[in-house]
Amino acid sequence: MGDEKKPKASGVWPTIKPFVNGGTAGMLATCVIQPIDMIKVRIQLGQGSAGEVTKTMLKNEGMGAFYKGLSAGLLRQATYTTARLGSFRILTAKAIEANDGKPLPLYQKALCGLTAGAIGACVGSPADLALIRMQADATLPAAQRRHYTNAFHALYRIVADEGVLALWKGAGPTVVRAMALNMGMLASYDQSVEFFKDNLGFGEATTIIGASTVSGFFAAACSLPFDYVKTQIQKMQPDALGKYPYTGSMDCAMKTLKAGGPFKFYTGFPVYCVRIAPHVMMCVHFADDMDIPQPNPEGGEVLWIMICCRSGDLYIGVQLCCHNNSIVACVVVVARFGNLTHPQK
Repeated sequence: MGDEKKPKASGVWPTIKPFVNGGTAGMLATCVIQPIDMIKVRIQLGQGSAGEVTKTMLKNEGMGAFYKGLSAGLLRQATYTTARLGSFRILTAKAIEANDGKPLPLYQKALCGLTAGAIGACVGSPADLALIRMQADATLPAAQRRHYTNAFHALYRIVADEGVLALWKGAGPTVVRAMALNMGMLASYDQSVEFFKDNLGFGEATTIIGASTVSGFFAAACSLPFDYVKTQIQKMQPDALGKYPYTGSMDCAMKTLKAGGPFKFYTGFPVYCVRIAPHVMMCVHFADDMDIPQPNPEGGEVLWIMICCRSGDLYIGVQLCCHNNSIVACVVVVARFGNLTHPQK
């Protein structure tokens, strides 16, 4: 048993595996974090404190309201997180190789995080736009609601009503936010892991929890101002004269600063930290530890199983990756398909 060696990965699999791991990890983490993310968005839109938002949502919309936009959230992870975590692992691996195998200094990790964040945000901006609009829809007056039924319906309607380029509305602050978040999250996480393990001698579980907490704080502190501006830009609607409340990201930032001061950008900071820390812990831990095997590796078989079921207009898909009769990965997708051409009345 001890002498057995795993078949060496070949071809393009070593390159694409970090992307597959990253996307799958992000989707699994989002299924857990989605309710907290929903509360965070509602707080940023001025719906009250975390307790008030939770109470109002439960009373007026029911438990299902906390998972509104889940399909868009999963699509966002499948694009944004796949690109940013995969890019970060590839970039850091190349940097370590260039550094003769030595651990990277913090500034190099930060640069890798900035670059990976920008790549991921460019890829995931359309899904992020759909997510914000679906989460914010219930806060709009009834006449202004878009009634998107799922992420693909949202993307279809955005293209049909506003044009293809509208999919990247708010892409500027989205990219800057992703760069700031990645720099704060990934660089501080790796640095914290090294500190807790090497300097303090913590065990694996304690190290992961401690590093995730530190990483979540720095990620929130670095990215929340940009996240606030991004949310305001992506959810804004024109008034009766066709005029938008903000002409762009800078205009939104200046008006917010003038109206509420610098701390206005940190609205919902505690909830944002609570959302980021467990997402970091699950996302990075899943991405690092998930052992998705190479398709058709020597000495074993890989079987992908897709199971779909329907109840009314609700579709549930479960995708399993099986290796030697063991499940090594599972992705669950839930979507509601209504009328794809007109909003529900």
